[in-house]
Amino acid sequence: MDFELSEEQQMLRDTVRDVLTKSYDVETLRAVTDTERGWSEKVWKSLADIGILGMTFPEAEGGMDAGPVEFTSVMTEIGRALAPEPYLDSVLVPGSLLAIADDETRVELREGLASGELLMAFAHHEAGNRWPESTIETTADADGNLTGLKSLVGHGDCAHKLIVSAKDADGVGLYLIDADAEGVTRTPYRTHDRRRGAQIEFANAAARRLGSGDASDLIADAEVGIQAALCAEAVGAMERSLELTTEYLKTRKQFGVTLSTFQALSHRAADMYVQLELARSMSLYATTSLADGVADPVVASRAKLQICTSGRAIGQEAIQMHGGIGMTAEYPVGHYVSRLTGISHTLGDASSHLSRLSANVGTYEMVSVG
Repeated sequence: MDFELSEEQQMLRDTVRDVLTKSYDVETLRAVTDTERGWSEKVWKSLADIGILGMTFPEAEGGMDAGPVEFTSVMTEIGRALAPEPYLDSVLVPGSLLAIADDETRVELREGLASGELLMAFAHHEAGNRWPESTIETTADADGNLTGLKSLVGHGDCAHKLIVSAKDADGVGLYLIDADAEGVTRTPYRTHDRRRGAQIEFANAAARRLGSGDASDLIADAEVGIQAALCAEAVGAMERSLELTTEYLKTRKQFGVTLSTFQALSHRAADMYVQLELARSMSLYATTSLADGVADPVVASRAKLQICTSGRAIGQEAIQMHGGIGMTAEYPVGHYVSRLTGISHTLGDASSHLSRLSANVGTYEMVSVG
């Protein structure tokens, strides 16, 4: 198997990197994330104009029919730049869930997402749930009226439409509703890594069901895709954290010599590189699994466990070797560590994924050496 990006995939990566690098330095990032929306509409339009937003959709629906390798490459560049634009929450996830919608609805909404004019969000997680448990208390009656509370809706504060998971007569259904519909109350919040979200309450709010039957498997597959995207984003953040650290070691002087001349610090930087490559390999493992058409939660947990482990190790070392400046808001390293922490706590932390993997030890094939 060829693990290198094709020429077209490299061009995609380089184009996204160019757009985001020109758009964000730490001062610009802080200014943009301090606004009410928390991200740049100008950058969003640029991503739409070059086809990034809809690239995973079929060409007939405004996209490029790109696969997991392409969207994880974009997520890696988002991680490198710490770009706050809601590509994952507002386009990638709801866009994939629209696969069960009727043709007219799916095409209309995906074209809106691809153009950047429409923002959506997936309202699924509820208070009291701890990944991987996902008990759904929100209900939909026979007329499609929703009642319940979704506590963690990424970028639900800016969404125009919501896809909501709810219990109904068929099990778990996905319902489409306008975010400003009667009976919908949004309470925005901000996270420590300068992202946005909302708690959303539904009080007999009229919605429309997407597709038929139980949507539990579709939701599970979507979460595997989210894990792969988050892993790729984390790799980008780790890459940049290591680059900033090695640049600092090469320029910061102590006792008249640069810090890079101290063997202990060079060894610690080498350990950071090892952790980065372990994370990159597992992220690629998750991506190639999706590219093969396999949405395996065990593969996702293996990748996420390493991402959590490497992210913590690289983040801690980056802060330690920068000293006090690493904790300042004016310097980027602390922002990368905050984002890595946020990713590690999304859809299960290291201990949660380790518990899932250890619970399945008995099902793994045994390897014997003869």
